[in-house]
Amino acid sequence: MVNFGNMMKQAQQLQKKMAEAQDKLNEIEVEGSSGGGLIKVVANAKGVLKKITIDNTLLKSEEKEILEDLIIAAINDVKEKGETVAQEQMKSLTGGLPLPPGMKLPF
Repeated sequence: MVNFGNMMKQAQQLQKKMAEAQDKLNEIEVEGSSGGGLIKVVANAKGVLKKITIDNTLLKSEEKEILEDLIIAAINDVKEKGETVAQEQMKSLTGGLPLPPGMKLPF
């Protein structure tokens, strides 16, 4: 017979650990870059942008379009890195079980 009280306790512990992991993701910073480091973007592991650094050599009006493209590339780079860190953090909570593609925790 299944002990439902024990199962509920385990579920509550997992929920608490997941909440703590989500909080930790707010504190973990990742850096993305593009253009060989000319543009750098810092975000937390949840993808919230914290800082953008632009090398002074790019501050020319004739290179505006290149600058815009590099910023987009750096933002996409930091987003991917943040998602990777988040997945690693969540994997430690799920006992190493990979989640199905597209599934994110908490539900």
